[in-house]
Amino acid sequence: MLITSREAARRLGIKPATLYAYVSRGLLRSSATPDSRERRYYAEDVERLKRLRRTGRRSGAPPKPFDRLSPVLDSAICVIEGGRLYYRGIDAAGLAEHASLEETARLLWGAEAPDPFLAAHQTLRRGRGVGAAAVDLSPFDRARAVLVDLATHDVGALDTSPESVIRTGGRLMLALAAGLAGATPGSAPLHEKLASAWRVRDGADLIRRCLVLAADHELNASTYVARCVASTGASPYAVVIAALSALSGPRHGGETSQVEILLATLAASRDITGEIAGRLQRGERVPGFGQPLYPEGDPRCIAILDALSASRFARRSGPVLKVGRDIAQLIGRRPNIDFALGAVSRVLGLPRGSGLGMFLLGRTAGWIAHAIEQYASGTLIRPRARYVGVQPETGNNRPT
Repeated sequence: MLITSREAARRLGIKPATLYAYVSRGLLRSSATPDSRERRYYAEDVERLKRLRRTGRRSGAPPKPFDRLSPVLDSAICVIEGGRLYYRGIDAAGLAEHASLEETARLLWGAEAPDPFLAAHQTLRRGRGVGAAAVDLSPFDRARAVLVDLATHDVGALDTSPESVIRTGGRLMLALAAGLAGATPGSAPLHEKLASAWRVRDGADLIRRCLVLAADHELNASTYVARCVASTGASPYAVVIAALSALSGPRHGGETSQVEILLATLAASRDITGEIAGRLQRGERVPGFGQPLYPEGDPRCIAILDALSASRFARRSGPVLKVGRDIAQLIGRRPNIDFALGAVSRVLGLPRGSGLGMFLLGRTAGWIAHAIEQYASGTLIRPRARYVGVQPETGNNRPT
């Protein structure tokens, strides 16, 4: 939601001059509006800044090493507003009701005709057998191996103009899907390709929803890595491979795999409360719960679980959904998209690691979109560190 400068200054209890200083320092974002010459300010930025002021910054307490809720750079791809997620201004949950991942990717990329996926089908059909590589690896590692192999042969990827990156994105995503599925590229939609490979054709629509809702989520860790790599001028393959490495961490995409393990463990337990209590007593996190950007609940998770409970798998999903509700009540945090992907993987009986596979294939669309945006900016991302160590010895403070 956008508010006036007067309202923003009133909420923060500051003068307009201080408000403009906050904007210049990157603490607040402003936006032009067509019906007024006055710029508007994002209400969520103002509320975030109020929280920072309440948590001791004003009293001289040391700053936190990193504020994950602070805006870092400008983007027109995705926004989280009022507890909802929007792709290019379109509600992501609403889009997931009907769109394919290919359609979502074209939206995020700003792609018009020709269809980059149609051209990619033809190119990969004439090219290497990307789906047959490294079949003994996990879906995640197989996808990474496929991209490394394809990157060495795709000379066209060295062109980082928007039109070329869109074409490369189509080839890259089809190859990635083939790697995840352990099959050669084909003309079927990506969600149907995965459903067929995983032998759950009746679950294709659920897989489609998961892919669409995982497509982008602003500047999470892997997306920020993707933008940093793109800012150096590296190829889209380098961007996605670097982002994959960040996604593999247990605090990011790896949490989806942890949810799969948790649900398998709890399915064999008669004492869910005891299992969760034991984890907490050992200082372990309960994966798949909590998302600071959605205090009222992750809309992506809600959309996926609602679709799951309304699907032909409703009876089978009942125990899994009950586990989610029980855990949420025990720990006081709502389930997030990691839980939803793990739940779909569990209910459909997908191969281990498939939840993370859906996450990474969907999120690749967002990584490519951010690469396109970063290439177009022509700037190198080079943040500065706030030094908090021992002060260097200079002529003024050197001991005598």
